[in-house]
Amino acid sequence: MKATRLLARTPLFTASLLTIPSAQAQQPAGFTRTDLQRHDLSVGGREAVQVRVDIAPGKGFGRHTHPGEEIIYVLAGPLEYDVDGRPPARLKAGDVLFIPAGTVHAARNVGDVTASELATYIVEKDKPLLTLVK
Repeated sequence: MKATRLLARTPLFTASLLTIPSAQAQQPAGFTRTDLQRHDLSVGGREAVQVRVDIAPGKGFGRHTHPGEEIIYVLAGPLEYDVDGRPPARLKAGDVLFIPAGTVHAARNVGDVTASELATYIVEKDKPLLTLVK
């Protein structure tokens, strides 16, 4: 009986080990994204996604877009956002920022402590949440 359970669990354990490196590889060093919730909206083909993003001092996330709007609330900062078509914006805890769909932007921690944001996305379903831009 124990051997049967062990054999049944082996593929699950192996699969979980294989997915850990790929999930970590998608995030740059010093950057942690924690998925909080994801829900379909009453508008067809759209969903709301909410994540917490923690960025180590001096680190950031490069230029990218989203297939919908991003609404940012800074939990701890300072964070600097470079949004195409706007001057750089330096935000601190309690500040907010709206990024229109498809707008190229980047963020980095310009402080000496870990910075955090609550990011809410209103995006098209079944599309990658983030697309890197060169």
